[in-house]
Amino acid sequence: MVPPASITDPIVEVATDVVAELGLLGIFVLMTLESACIPVPSEATMLFAGFNVSDGEYSLFAAVAVGSVANLVGSWIAYGIGYYGRVDILEKHGKKLHISKSHLQWADRWFERHGDATVFFTRMLPIIRTFISLPAGVARMPFWRFSLLTLAGCIPWVLMLTFIGQQAGDRWEDWKDSLHYVDYAVAAMIVGGLAYLLIRRRRGGPPGDPATEAT
Repeated sequence: MVPPASITDPIVEVATDVVAELGLLGIFVLMTLESACIPVPSEATMLFAGFNVSDGEYSLFAAVAVGSVANLVGSWIAYGIGYYGRVDILEKHGKKLHISKSHLQWADRWFERHGDATVFFTRMLPIIRTFISLPAGVARMPFWRFSLLTLAGCIPWVLMLTFIGQQAGDRWEDWKDSLHYVDYAVAAMIVGGLAYLLIRRRRGGPPGDPATEAT
């Protein structure tokens, strides 16, 4: 049986090579891609960056600042795809994707009520943090509020990973492999949540749908 951590090893090797060759620019490129929904693990990027901090290649502040700003830039890309793709894809062709107008209305209501907390806290969760910008864009969350909460949520995550990498030094890969199990736990939660939503949809539509509430 292939060890779970080995599944992402090729991506990790590419990420560490890019950071090793390009330094802070490499961190910026990789963290931008990660936040734009490209599967580049921030754990590998920032833990290795922390290792470089321990080697004196750049400061902890510089690594965290670049990683956080890059995450913000990447989130703008994903937000824009959700924002502008809503009309061209979801509203015009939503039925083909099994997305109805009521689903979009539910997303709007959710982000109107809970959007601030959702964007802020999910930025500190593996996997979810990468994709939260898309539904925020679809729901037309105010751009500057989205940006502020995204940056505020990214900083603790990026700081934590970089600091661990700095303290671990040569053992940064051990931490990287351990954090994979957190990813798997979050992935299991996502699958469970999707299963719940699918069952609820088959019973009468998305949460908050007037047809559901009337029954």
